[in-house]
Amino acid sequence: MSKKYAFLFPGQGAQAPGMMKDICAASRPATACLFRFSETAGEDISKLLWETDAETLSRTDRSQLAILSASLIAAAALEEVGIVPSAAAGFSLGEFSALYASGVLSFEDAVRVVKQRGIIMQRVCGSIAERSGGNPPGMAAVVGLPPEKVAEIAEAGGVYAANLNSPRQTVVSGTAEGLKKAETLCTAAGARRFLRLAVAGPFHSPLMQEAADEFEKALADVPFNDPKIALFSNVSGKRVASGAEAKQAAVRHLVQRVRWTDEEDALAAFMQSDGGSWAILEPGPGKVLSGLWKDSPWADKWTVSPCGTAGMIAVL
Repeated sequence: MSKKYAFLFPGQGAQAPGMMKDICAASRPATACLFRFSETAGEDISKLLWETDAETLSRTDRSQLAILSASLIAAAALEEVGIVPSAAAGFSLGEFSALYASGVLSFEDAVRVVKQRGIIMQRVCGSIAERSGGNPPGMAAVVGLPPEKVAEIAEAGGVYAANLNSPRQTVVSGTAEGLKKAETLCTAAGARRFLRLAVAGPFHSPLMQEAADEFEKALADVPFNDPKIALFSNVSGKRVASGAEAKQAAVRHLVQRVRWTDEEDALAAFMQSDGGSWAILEPGPGKVLSGLWKDSPWADKWTVSPCGTAGMIAVL
């Protein structure tokens, strides 16, 4: 029985200067993907990935393009060795990598849409910061408290429970003032860590409604095909049934929470019902999703293999 693969694509915060350089050096398809991405985006993506400092790379209009390109480069290198997905999911921005991998978006549309998304979101985040006296909004991971407790504290602190990452980790999203208050409340409630994330906005919260409205207009003429493989959604935490559903979710995605724990459960249930031999890979930078999977009920049955370097791909 041939092995099947599920791809989990990372989102913002996973970026790092220099990512994918070794993969491009080792894989011609990866390099071809980089060139095609640069041509479509209208800029030299190699400079973005390899010559940009960490602070600049954390800007939403920079990091979104960088992470999408890194994930597609890693997927191209995997395809070179005969590994293609039979199921796909993406965390936050990573959902657009999954939309491409599942055939919902073309390569060119994925690049153009994400570039526009990053520009829109960066502008809205700047407006929020300006209204807050120049203090930028953002997100923070709360570790060591149950999700329901974090949601309760978030409501009291004026922030939002944005990402349900694992039973031990929930990400909150809000203004600088709101995050400061939430940190005090979470620490008092026994949180082990309140870790600010390398992102430039209060994503997956109602604070991004202006961006969602503008992004919806940007997507109006973009075709979303029905998925060719099993695709899972952050918004519903379930399998996506159609391109129309995926398009609606792409807009709602900006203001609604990431139901990652539900998505892991849905993917695991799908793989179990399929009855085949499955492996789960994380194409792109970092090891965030492999780490979150370790906290899932499915960690004993499957592990997630990071695929962010040439060495990691070589051992598969």
